[in-house]
Amino acid sequence: MSKHGNILIVDDNEDILFSLKLLLKHHVNHVEIEYNPDNIPELMAERAYDVILLDMNFTQDASSGQEGFYWLDKILTIDPDAVVVFITAYGNTDKAVKAIKAGATDFILKPFQNEKIIATINSCLQLRFSKEETISEKNKTRQLSASSDQPFKDFIGVSPKMKEVFHTIKKVANTDASVLIMGENGTGKEVVARALHRNSLRRDDIFVNVDLGAIPETLFESELFGHEKGAFTDAKEAKPGRFEVASGGTLFLDEIGNLTFPLQAKLLTAIERREIKRLGAKHGKDIDIRLICATNATIYDMVDEGEFRQDLLYRVNTVEIVLPPLRERVEDIPLLAEHYLKIYNKKYKKRIRKVSAAAMKELELYNWPGNIRELQHAIERAVIMSENAMLEPDDFVLYNKSKPKSEIELDTYDLDKVEKSVIKKVLDKTHGNISHAARELGLTRTSLYRRMEKHGL
Repeated sequence: MSKHGNILIVDDNEDILFSLKLLLKHHVNHVEIEYNPDNIPELMAERAYDVILLDMNFTQDASSGQEGFYWLDKILTIDPDAVVVFITAYGNTDKAVKAIKAGATDFILKPFQNEKIIATINSCLQLRFSKEETISEKNKTRQLSASSDQPFKDFIGVSPKMKEVFHTIKKVANTDASVLIMGENGTGKEVVARALHRNSLRRDDIFVNVDLGAIPETLFESELFGHEKGAFTDAKEAKPGRFEVASGGTLFLDEIGNLTFPLQAKLLTAIERREIKRLGAKHGKDIDIRLICATNATIYDMVDEGEFRQDLLYRVNTVEIVLPPLRERVEDIPLLAEHYLKIYNKKYKKRIRKVSAAAMKELELYNWPGNIRELQHAIERAVIMSENAMLEPDDFVLYNKSKPKSEIELDTYDLDKVEKSVIKKVLDKTHGNISHAARELGLTRTSLYRRMEKHGL
C-alpha cells in the first residue's frame, strides 16, 4: 500500500491505540490516536481525516454499543462523507452490521489480524479518495453549469407553439420522468433541459451536460462511466464518469442520435440497471439521475431504418418536447432581438436604442436556418459593428438576405434538389469530413452515405 492518507483512531484501550498506530504509521501519512471520544469534534476541526477507526464500546457503556452509534452520528454530522470503521469484538458482529446500515463503512474485529486491518484501511482510503474526486468533479461542473446558465435563464416567446412548450415543461419539471427534447440545431434544446432542472425537485443538486456528438467512440465508456487508475495506458488517476458526477441531480445527454448501435446498447444497460461500472473496476456503482436527452435527428426515421434502438427510445422519451424552428415562431423575433440587444449593449458598452422597423422586417422575413443561435450571433455582430443609435438593415449579414422569403419557399418544392444542394454545401463547409457533416445535418453517418450515393455526391 502506498503511503498516503490521514487516520484517526479512537479507543479507550491504550494498548490497542499504540499497537494500531505502530502498525499503520508505516502505511499512511499520519496516524492520530485519541483515548477520549469527547475530543473527536475538536480533532476533526483541526485536521481532515480520510478514515476514522472508532471503538464501538467505551468504558461508560461497556457492551451495548450505544456510545459508538452516538459518536458515529456526531462524526457524520460534522462530515457526511466521513469514512468510519468500527472496532468491535467477535461477539458484537450483529451490532457491527447494524452500524453499516447507520452509516459506517466497515468494521474490524478484535483480536486483530494485521493483514486484514491493512487491507481494510487501504480499501477505505480508496473509497474516501473516490468520494473526494466525485465531489470535486461535481463542484467544477456545478460552477460551469451556473456560469453557462447566465444570462439566458428564461425562455422568451409568446407564440402558440412556445406556449405549448412552456406548458409541458411546467407539467413535467417536478417529476423524475425521462424527457426527450427534439428540434433543429440552435432552437434551444439545452435551455429547455436547464429549465426542467431548475424547476425540478433536484434543483439544488447538479446539472451535467454531455455532448455525445463530441465524444469519440473510444472514450465513450471512460467519459460516461469513469475509470480506475491503470484501467488503460493514459489512466494515471481514477476518475468518476459523468453518470457518477450527476448522481443526485440531472444528466443531460445532447445529440443522442449520434450514438452508434454498440454505444446505444451500453447506454441502455446503464439506464435500465441504474448502475454504472468504471473501466477497470470490479464492482458497479448505483446511480440516481434524472435523465434528459436531446436530438436534432429524425429519431423515429432512424428507428424505422434500424439505426436507433427502439427499446432505448422508449427509455428516454417518457415525455417528448418538440421545439419549433424560429421560422415557425416569427412573432417571437422582436422579443428575442430586444433581449439580445440589451445583453450585447451591456457587454460591449454600447447605447443602441433599438432595431429599426425596416431591419426588424428583414429579420422577420429571413428563414433563420440556424434558428435562435443564428439570431443571437446576428444581433451580437450588428451591435459590435454599428456606430449608430439604431440597428439598420445594412448592419445585418444574413444568408440569402437579398432573396425574398417567398422565393426561398418556392425552391423547397423540389425536395431532392434542395437536399442535394444542402448536403453538398455542408460537405464543402466541413471539408468532406463525414462525421462532422452528418452531425451538422442531424443525420447518422449511414444515412448521410445513403443520401450521398442517391445524389451521386
